[in-house]
Amino acid sequence: MTTGIEILAVGIILIFLFNYIGVFSFNKFVADNRTVFGKLKEDDYDFYVISKYGDRVDPNVRYQERVKSSIIAFIIATIIVLTSVSGVNFAIKIVFVLGFTYLFFKDDYNKVKRFYKVHLHEINLKLPYYLKSLEILIQHYTVPVAITRSLEEAPEMFKPGLRELIASIDAGDSTIEPYMAFARRYPVRDSMRMMRLLYRLSLGSQERKQEQLIVFSRTISNLQAKSRETKYKERLDKMEKKTMSMLVATGAGVIVIILLSILQMFGNL
Repeated sequence: MTTGIEILAVGIILIFLFNYIGVFSFNKFVADNRTVFGKLKEDDYDFYVISKYGDRVDPNVRYQERVKSSIIAFIIATIIVLTSVSGVNFAIKIVFVLGFTYLFFKDDYNKVKRFYKVHLHEINLKLPYYLKSLEILIQHYTVPVAITRSLEEAPEMFKPGLRELIASIDAGDSTIEPYMAFARRYPVRDSMRMMRLLYRLSLGSQERKQEQLIVFSRTISNLQAKSRETKYKERLDKMEKKTMSMLVATGAGVIVIILLSILQMFGNL
C-alpha cells in the first residue's frame, strides 16, 4: 500500500513537472485538439455559462479548462487505480477510471445547468420590470435605439441576449428572428409574446406607435401584477414554513419536557 502511494505521489509530481517545464503542455494539447474535444461539449453549455457568469467568463475558455482538468483527473485516477487497487480485473479498473472521468467532466456542466434552473424563476420575475424600463425609452426613441440605450441599466442576466439582439439588428436583420432568439434564450413566462409585440412595435408607423405602445404597456402591467403576486405568495409560503417550523420545535420541546416529567415521577415512586 505504501509503495502504491509513493508511486502515485511521484506520478502526480512528474505530471505537473513535465507540464511546467514544457515537456508536455496540457494547454497546448487541449488547444491542438480543440475540434475533437468540441464534439463532447453540450449544445447548451455556452448558454448556461453565460446565464451564470455573463460576460465575465468566456464559455470557450472555461470549456478548455474543463477539458484540461478532466484529463488531469483521468491520469490521476488511472495511477490510483493501477497502483492501489489489487485483485480486480484490468477491464473493470479501466471502466471505473472512465466512469470517474465522465462524472468529473460532467460536473461543471451540471453545476451551471442547476444554477440556471434555480435562477430561471428570478429571470421570470425580473423580465417585466426590464420591459417596463424599455417601454419608457420607446416613448422617446425607436425600438432599436431604445434597446441599445437600455443595455447599460438592464439586469446582468439579460445583457448577453440584448447584445446579440442589438448586433443582429445593426447587421441589417429586420426580421422577427433576432427578437425570437432573445425569447428562446430566456424561455420564461410570456417572453415569446412580449418579443412579438416588441417586433410589431418596431415595424409600426409613427401614427400607430401610440396605439401599439398602449397595448405593449398594458401587457407589461399585467406581467408586473403577476410578478408581484408571485413574490407575495412566496413571502407567505416562507412565513408559513417558518411558523410551522417554530410550532414543530415548540411541540417537540413540550413533548420532551412532559416525558422527562413522567420519567422523573416514576423514578420517585
